[in-house]
Amino acid sequence: VSLRNALAARALEGELARMKRSRTGTLGFKDIITKSARMQSVLRMAEKAANSAIPVLIEGRSGVGKELIARAIHGSGARRAKPFIAINCGAIPDNLVESLLFGHEKGAFTGATERHTGKFVEASGGTLFLDEVGELPPAAQVKLLRAIQENEIEPVGARKPVKVDVRLISATNRDLIADVKAGRFREDLFYRLHVFPISVPPLCERPQDIPELARHFLIRFAAEEGKRVMQLSADAMSLLCAYRWPGNVRQLENAVFRAVVLAESDVVTAAEFPQIAAQTAGAVPIGTQAPGLADSPADDGFAGEIVSIESAHDASARSESARTVNAHVAPAMATSAMAALDLLDDHGEVRPLEDIEADAIRFAIAHYRGQMSEVARRLRIGRSTLYRKLDSLGVDENPGGVQTPSL
Repeated sequence: VSLRNALAARALEGELARMKRSRTGTLGFKDIITKSARMQSVLRMAEKAANSAIPVLIEGRSGVGKELIARAIHGSGARRAKPFIAINCGAIPDNLVESLLFGHEKGAFTGATERHTGKFVEASGGTLFLDEVGELPPAAQVKLLRAIQENEIEPVGARKPVKVDVRLISATNRDLIADVKAGRFREDLFYRLHVFPISVPPLCERPQDIPELARHFLIRFAAEEGKRVMQLSADAMSLLCAYRWPGNVRQLENAVFRAVVLAESDVVTAAEFPQIAAQTAGAVPIGTQAPGLADSPADDGFAGEIVSIESAHDASARSESARTVNAHVAPAMATSAMAALDLLDDHGEVRPLEDIEADAIRFAIAHYRGQMSEVARRLRIGRSTLYRKLDSLGVDENPGGVQTPSL
């Protein structure tokens, strides 16, 4: 037991140090948790980019960890002492994109009561991370192209351009080549961004990362929740390894956090993952060939062990990823969610408050595409409170198979 606790304390110490590096912008590639040969190849590629000012485009599904790689590139390069500014292009209304990115002068438009510098100037000397860059409207694409070509920007309402010095890293979960062919994305901008592409595989194609990531999240959330000693049981680990994780790493993170919050004993069991268990029943294990999927590497043998973690009550608060959630929602899902928010039942009577609250939470999860930290913030409740409400109200955190967005 003493050896187990010593190892747990050492793991906690490492996790707290990692969280501190994340907050200070000095996160490195050694902080990215992986045992996958394919993912390690991705990181070696990214390390080469870190030593250069070359524009990088990180491609991959929502939730695979694109921003984490961008932060590691910044934290390992010559600009690591300068700002890392992240912005989600898909979460900005079209009429505000140019102002937020390039800034505006006082009086440039109605409501512009003071001068705003914009993200390019904020990132001066450092790195600007444009997440979901494929969502930029045409006018902003033109200005971004000029910023890359000329190293200068044109703030809205400005009389002359402003010189900028930033390292640009972009990310997308879209097929930008298809968008170029369809006329939705400028071809010249695509080639400016696509100089050094990095493709991040989904979690279902690197299953040996699941045990390590689960340990990592268990350490972090046990510390945040003040849990002295927690264990992840063998059946819980087996369940996590069998699930295909359509929402990738962020979905796993959310699932472990919820389990830690809801656990009533020192052992986190499969019972704390009811949604995952329901969706895993009868599924093809990740480590085997599934229809339409390439062969996956074999499991690393961690599924059968019990993980013991000892946390501290005075552990550092969790460092939230500095990104805003993508506000675009599938039309059918948004429509059905809105319809579910009716205040009256079929008989014209006011529905119970508990039912309305459950529907409001379901809508928020769909609207913010499963990013639970953003859902909690917008509902003005703590994230732990949100997970407790999900459990008490019987709300599925992944309704309709929503794919949660990227890390």
